[in-house]
Amino acid sequence: MKSLLIRLTHGLSEQDIQPQELPFVQEWLAKKYLTCKKNIYKFHSKYRAGTLGLVQKETAYLHVIGENIKDLFIESLGIAREGDLIIAKRLLGKRGTPTATIMEIVGHEQTYSIGYIIEKEGKKSLVDLKTAYPVGAELTPAELEKYNVDDIFKIDNLENKIQEYLGNLQDSKVDEKIVLAKYNKHDAFEEDVLEIAQSFKEVDAKKYPKRKDLRHLPFATIDPVTAKDFDDAICWDDANFTLYVAIADVSEYVKPFGAIDNEAIYRSFSIYLPHRSIPMLPRQLSETLCSLQPHVDRLAFVFEMHLDKETLEVTSSEVYEALIHSQRRFNYEEIDQFFEGKLQAQNENEKVVLDAIAKLRPITDKLKEKRLQEGFEFRSSEVEMKIDENQNLVATSLAEETPSHALIEDCMLLANKEAAKRFERGVFRIHEPPSQAKLQKLYQELASIGMHIEIKSTIKETIVNIQKQAKEMGIESEVDTLIIQSQMQARYAPYNSGHFGLGFDAYTHFTSPIRRYSDLIVHRLLKAINAGDTQEGSYVLRNIESLTMTISEKEREASNIEVEFMARKYARWAHEHIGETFKARITNTDPEYKAELHDEILGARINITQAQDALLFDDVRVKIEKVDIAKAQIFASVVEKIDV
Repeated sequence: MKSLLIRLTHGLSEQDIQPQELPFVQEWLAKKYLTCKKNIYKFHSKYRAGTLGLVQKETAYLHVIGENIKDLFIESLGIAREGDLIIAKRLLGKRGTPTATIMEIVGHEQTYSIGYIIEKEGKKSLVDLKTAYPVGAELTPAELEKYNVDDIFKIDNLENKIQEYLGNLQDSKVDEKIVLAKYNKHDAFEEDVLEIAQSFKEVDAKKYPKRKDLRHLPFATIDPVTAKDFDDAICWDDANFTLYVAIADVSEYVKPFGAIDNEAIYRSFSIYLPHRSIPMLPRQLSETLCSLQPHVDRLAFVFEMHLDKETLEVTSSEVYEALIHSQRRFNYEEIDQFFEGKLQAQNENEKVVLDAIAKLRPITDKLKEKRLQEGFEFRSSEVEMKIDENQNLVATSLAEETPSHALIEDCMLLANKEAAKRFERGVFRIHEPPSQAKLQKLYQELASIGMHIEIKSTIKETIVNIQKQAKEMGIESEVDTLIIQSQMQARYAPYNSGHFGLGFDAYTHFTSPIRRYSDLIVHRLLKAINAGDTQEGSYVLRNIESLTMTISEKEREASNIEVEFMARKYARWAHEHIGETFKARITNTDPEYKAELHDEILGARINITQAQDALLFDDVRVKIEKVDIAKAQIFASVVEKIDV
């Protein structure tokens, strides 16, 4: 429902209305919520759609969907509740805060929720897993008797009914089902999707005479050791000072509005859990035919970029459809070993590839140095989690950015920048500067721990000075996390407004079409531009405002799933260690005290019940007191401060 409201806010073409959406469109048109001009349906200027915010004293604000305007104040809620999707009529002519009145409740922002059975005073009831409040769906007394305490269900909030039994809260394997069900995600693909994916044949070069044949170039992929979906391959031509970035040509296989494309739009992103991935595309494509595997011919969309030897500016570039033949699949660890002199080429082909990578490294090092003159370098630590066959947490480690990661990153950034130069309307990756209010709050927090905050002529200079002090104090990662939290969230948009964090005038996502739908749209758009096909270009861009907003929401969903899954694993681990003490660091003091474990297990977020006057970023020892498995929350008290 929310997707429909977003599209109607921007304007929805009649041919893009899904069959299940048509009755709503017809009904709202009859009620004059919508206008229809030239077969484009759009909300009338008097009406707005949005999500109802926090309810206080029977009033709330409506967070308007799809438009960058102020929230609307709703005085009379009736039966509406927080999270409801609302169509409201603006009350024009009233002074003060923009207000509106509810015309219709059309759904709920969270289409699905998770409920579980609890028992109080000998009576069973079905409550929300997150809030412990009763859910809209009900179980009969006979059904309640049949099920056990802690049994978990997926709830359809639109129909107020139980859709699926997921398992029992005491089973650690249910965590994956919980986080996926909440956002209605699934691993399995429908039969029609799989049938199409399986129908594609291995690449036969003779069938692609119009593609540029780059199979003679020494391409290679560099990815995590566990990766199977190889989106990108690189090749450095030192003689011509030219970088080739070859990207899997997903758009050759996934055509608009087909069964695979519909599923890809719905998923929009691959999801990566500690023990497995849930791909955006069927594995027959994502891990086989589209993946740039070594020693086989593959279709690629390639950026060929010629660099100036002095400035490293891209003097010219072109993007085209090509055939490549990757010589080697490296993992990051292997390339780091090569840089350290611990890995040698095993054959002549490998020697050619590694020689090129060795010559490329100083180039990407200089590109990074140049980039950081405008952009930022953050050292916020990313925790990698290891779980056992029962999906219980057994170990954590900090992911490190090594020279091999940095090399690939700057190759991809360069290609993404070049892609963004080729259109004025499309899919941009934008990151707006932080607001003054958020910056002021950041400066106050850091001043409270003894930092001297000197406001420089630019935000960049001020933050670099803060980072320098943080390094001297040994709290780089924590301060960088606070800086990141003070900034706007990067998102997709149809028009460019720059990327503050990277310091780029224009930026997009081009390099990962196997796992991001945004990149697939960019590929289609660039192909249309190359072909001079304005009709196809406009076809790709139809509903682009709505699509970029939807993809941004899907990105947040994928991120939330990954974060919530890890939080559940931390909670189960902590439950087995109640009463024990661990090292931690205070990460928040306002409005509530929170800490992060810095012990044998890293990264667990802890709610502090007794802080013992601990200050922000103090190293402390905490005692785990209580764990709420249902809400995935850990509670602990500070036992003592640790002098470092």
